[in-house]
Amino acid sequence: MSKEPDVTEKIVSKLLLDKPSDFKFHAAYNVYSDAWDRNPSPEVREKLNAIMTSLSSNEIDYPSFYQEISQYRTELGLGYGGSGRIQTQRKREFRRREERKERNSRHRR
Repeated sequence: MSKEPDVTEKIVSKLLLDKPSDFKFHAAYNVYSDAWDRNPSPEVREKLNAIMTSLSSNEIDYPSFYQEISQYRTELGLGYGGSGRIQTQRKREFRRREERKERNSRHRR
């Protein structure tokens, strides 16, 4: 038996409001788009659409936008860590780790 889709489930579509000529809005739209793509829940997608619509109609400012959308990004492990800082590493450390991974993968065959 095949399972038929539930007809009561709402279909929410992504907003196409991007303005590439406006850098701040374009960056905010990319954040919205990434969070929208990674959240399969229709309820969450509706909330994300409402936040983006509010920003595009100048009802909220950019700090408010990022504050509201941050809860949907942290649930997914996106954005800044719990400490509020971006984790980085030195180039030398990165190369050493990559070389170690390659060496281990060659010898495990």
